[in-house]
Amino acid sequence: MAFASPFFNSLSLEKYGLEFIQPGFAFAHPFDDGSAAVLTSSLEETAELLGPDKEAYRKLILPIVKECPLLIDDLLAPLRLPKLPFLFAKFGWKALPSSLHSAAKFQTIKARGLWAGVAAHAIQPLSNLSTSAIGLVLTAAAHVKGWSIPKGGSQSIANALLSVFIEAGGKIQTGFYVKSLEQLPSSHAILLDVTPRQLLEIAGHRFSSLYKYQLEKYRYGMEVFKIDWALDAAIPFSAPECLQAGTIHIGTTLEEITANEQASAEGKHPEKPFVLLAQQTVFDPSWAPKGKHTAWAYCHVPNGSTINSTEAIENQV
Repeated sequence: MAFASPFFNSLSLEKYGLEFIQPGFAFAHPFDDGSAAVLTSSLEETAELLGPDKEAYRKLILPIVKECPLLIDDLLAPLRLPKLPFLFAKFGWKALPSSLHSAAKFQTIKARGLWAGVAAHAIQPLSNLSTSAIGLVLTAAAHVKGWSIPKGGSQSIANALLSVFIEAGGKIQTGFYVKSLEQLPSSHAILLDVTPRQLLEIAGHRFSSLYKYQLEKYRYGMEVFKIDWALDAAIPFSAPECLQAGTIHIGTTLEEITANEQASAEGKHPEKPFVLLAQQTVFDPSWAPKGKHTAWAYCHVPNGSTINSTEAIENQV
């Protein structure tokens, strides 16, 4: 989403060395028979590749793509009254249903699997209300802006933001563990990038009893288990499309992804977890020594999990 972010774009981060690379496909979804479904930058091309589900895909995604340039400011903004409430309400009508409800519009295994893979980025059971929102926004962004890769990795984004901040007179201090607001200097605003548990510890004494109660009752969702690999070659997927995709969703059918995401949410470790994988060295060799490759992948696991999921992920790959 960095390439599509209105705020990032307002900062002219390219002046600070940030470059983006566009893979051939935004994402690919391989199947057990060696084939793959893909999402290309062109909505029409993607629809054509889905065959019998061409019109269903166009009907679901095209209105969002058309309105995305107008909606993006509100979609990526903090909670507020939208600038274009009518358009935002139209989007909400499509975004409110569960991913499973939206998947029912498709007939083929490939279209249903492609949708399930992008919708599962919600890190929630696909039966939950509003999970369609994640699938719609990410799919529309892929058609409008692409799923780009920052050259040199996400650290390049942080470096560029750091340069902007320091140039504006900002100061960065690290290695300092904040346990209370009293440890911080006087300021007009404080932004805490923490979860409710840490927020209560740091600033709980400033909150109303109702807000503290709400934070205490907050239910944490699924977590992720991530692997980084150093490789001698790119992963030899059977489907050549996977070597042109910036992101690869591994989970085969809608039904399999749905069952395994539900299991993780219920505290179980599925044998075949849904895996999100990327091998950026295919597009950006600077990530690895000459002639070598890197890749990373992660799966969703139950909250508080202490299970090593390396074998489960590698079996899926």
